[in-house]
Amino acid sequence: MDYVKLINCMRCGMCLPTCPTYKETFLETASPRGRVALVRKLQEGELDQSERLLEYLSLCLDCQACASACPCGVNAGELVAEFSCERKAESGLGFMEDLVLRRLVPHPDRLEASMVPMRLYQRTGLQKLVRTLGIMKMFPRQLERMEGLLPNLPPRPLRQEIHEITPVVGKERGTVGFFLGCVMSLIFSDASRATIKLLSSLGYRVITPRNQVCCGAPNMLGGDLEGLKDAARTNIDIFKDHAVDFIVTDCGGCGAELKKYGHHLEGYEPAESFSAKVRDISQVLALHADELRTKLKPLNKKVTYHDPCHIAHCQGIRNEPRDLLKLVPGLIYKELEMADACCGSAGTYNIAKPEMSDRILQRKLDTVRATGAEILVTSNPGCLLQLKKGLADQMPGVKLMHLTELLAESISS
Repeated sequence: MDYVKLINCMRCGMCLPTCPTYKETFLETASPRGRVALVRKLQEGELDQSERLLEYLSLCLDCQACASACPCGVNAGELVAEFSCERKAESGLGFMEDLVLRRLVPHPDRLEASMVPMRLYQRTGLQKLVRTLGIMKMFPRQLERMEGLLPNLPPRPLRQEIHEITPVVGKERGTVGFFLGCVMSLIFSDASRATIKLLSSLGYRVITPRNQVCCGAPNMLGGDLEGLKDAARTNIDIFKDHAVDFIVTDCGGCGAELKKYGHHLEGYEPAESFSAKVRDISQVLALHADELRTKLKPLNKKVTYHDPCHIAHCQGIRNEPRDLLKLVPGLIYKELEMADACCGSAGTYNIAKPEMSDRILQRKLDTVRATGAEILVTSNPGCLLQLKKGLADQMPGVKLMHLTELLAESISS
């Protein structure tokens, strides 16, 4: 870990109003500057690793709102993540961590096979029966929580359905590689199908390599830096075989991680070239706003937008999604208060820290309710899962959509 990053914190407090866990607890140890101080004292040998200290650090969602607010560019979330990676490198992966992060996640076929029981669980009507009878209350709380977050799954993963090459509709303007995220393929396939359709309609030949693997974000989340680097090298090798103008993703988490390949594999030129080509779908669509406007048809709805942390804070993308929504005729856009505040998903945080996650989610739902919006739009699968569950419980009349789904609906309406 770079010690300079730790000592750059001036303890000015600019990060405090932006930190979800500090706003809920008002504890210094649950604030970004508090976490930086703890890691610094550990590095300097003034503190020993204890369960209590690790618990304080584990409260961080790594939403990186603190980094956006910090005048010195200190990123407390990244520092905590780097500390976790160093710690994991010393202790090694546990059995379950190795099983999931090394033997399951990097292998698309295995990952897809692991979802078959869930698909059968829904298709047979067993899920409806289990939820009606409240059977999950008999199981461990984490398992109940995971089941509650499970939305309706598509009949098949999108990776198994789409062609590796999607031809251009109309005049060709270029070629893009499409990075199909694991969760997008397995759960939110309609959104990624809409993404490919939009790119094709704007003149892009879309290449979706079938052998691409997970971006490595779960490995980073689990402190497995070597697993992340393996994923990066694999994806870089796969995409370098294709001459593409951009590498596009509609998953905020994937985009944030793909753009860091050059950092994770510092000095490896292919990684830097790869990351330089990565674009969120909103960035590409915004380049062709005038052309897109001619294709959009009226949607007389009131809509608001939640900024995923991985898009707003990690990638600095804020205007493009809003500008695209405002292109849709008839759509009434209502700005969401604290739109870039975390929804409490944060990878597996909503399962590992359910109480804190729910408190953070409630703040988000309250702001959505205040807009009176009929549609809530966002662009990250973790946010989609978290907000879908929250809306189903409290505001079933509000529809949740990925940005590309709404734009595709406008085109086809």
